[in-house]
Amino acid sequence: MNGCVCRFGVVVGMVLGLVVSGPALFAAELRAGAATIEITPTEPVPMWGYGSRHAAPSTGTADPLLAKAVVLAVGDTKLAIVGLDLGRSPTEAGLQRIRETIKAKAGIEHSLIAGSHTHHGPVVELCDEPGRGKERYDAAVRYAMFLEEQIAKVILEADSQLVPAIVGAGSRDLVGFNRNRHSKREPIPVDRRLGVLRVDSVETGKPLAVLVNFTAHPTSIPDETMTFSADYIGSLRTVIEEKLGGTAIFMQGASGDLSTDRSGQDHTAYGAAIGREAADLASSLAMQPVKRPSLKVREERFDFASRVDFKNPLIVGVYSLAFFPELVANFVAEYAEGIRPRITVAVLNNSIALVGGSGEFFCQHAMRLRERARVDELFFFGYCNGYHQYFPTIEGAAEGGYGADTQVAPAEVGAGETMMNAALEWIFALQGAL
Repeated sequence: MNGCVCRFGVVVGMVLGLVVSGPALFAAELRAGAATIEITPTEPVPMWGYGSRHAAPSTGTADPLLAKAVVLAVGDTKLAIVGLDLGRSPTEAGLQRIRETIKAKAGIEHSLIAGSHTHHGPVVELCDEPGRGKERYDAAVRYAMFLEEQIAKVILEADSQLVPAIVGAGSRDLVGFNRNRHSKREPIPVDRRLGVLRVDSVETGKPLAVLVNFTAHPTSIPDETMTFSADYIGSLRTVIEEKLGGTAIFMQGASGDLSTDRSGQDHTAYGAAIGREAADLASSLAMQPVKRPSLKVREERFDFASRVDFKNPLIVGVYSLAFFPELVANFVAEYAEGIRPRITVAVLNNSIALVGGSGEFFCQHAMRLRERARVDELFFFGYCNGYHQYFPTIEGAAEGGYGADTQVAPAEVGAGETMMNAALEWIFALQGAL
């Protein structure tokens, strides 16, 4: 009888062992899907990016504004990455509505939704409240609602296209494409890195999506031009899609202090030149299957004291003169409880890190994070999942100047470093090292 019990126990143990080890033996595959949708306003609305315009309405469209998305999925974990031809990502309220929609309809709990920072997109902050857009700027309020719907729609479309996929990532430095517009102190930091994440269909072996990460302010078109444009990003994506196929998605880097260095090129030629570099890099990547694909994500909001007293009507009045009252009222409402930026960190296949920050980070934040993270590739996305103005480095704040001064960098000095340290810790923790 005892022998029977022992043999029974062995059998049960073997079965339980198979059940427990099942996920390890049969790892969930990586799946991906991509989609594109237009987000150009159909009515004249105030334009984002240059205070000199104040609330002057747009006069037309030079080239269409697009939202491009890729959804990555491993098991039940899904991450949507969206590049927008906008100056910033959606407002906090809009972001939450988008996220509620994609979670309810597709089970997507994580997202990196970022603006390219083109200065020829529409204002997105105005809302349907008195003094914050209602009645005076109803067309812009309608656009903000339309934008939320389109972003959710393109994510859901990408999710509906999910197929087994593999990824490859790589980077190279581009010399002569960007410059530091802020610092005068040597050595002047410049992040020259061009990063590419290529996502291929397993079945076809062809790209589903090519994500491009580069760092340079899209301010190539004069502020007096009042037509919508993706700036250099439009031609950059066109070149990649013509050469490789799939959906090209541009994600701006930590460009708070970096501008383009066009060397006489117009924005179309400049973007095409980067596009050719990105296509060449993407073509060279080794697309190797991973035995155990993984996707882990962490996101948190921080709470920093403000260097600007947004409760002081005189200060608010000065901002209102620089821009226009309804726009400033929306910023004041968001910053009423302090400056609360967001950092989102995703680690793919335990070797590729994606970091999104809700503001204009100086380039050394991304450069130092990349040096310390010790992953195969790290992509930093600025203007992502919110917008909380500039985050200079501590030495940048000490030097002063536009981007570092209190007027456009209201968060307490050192806020950027605090967030980058947290991102670094999360990368290691998501890898299981901490």
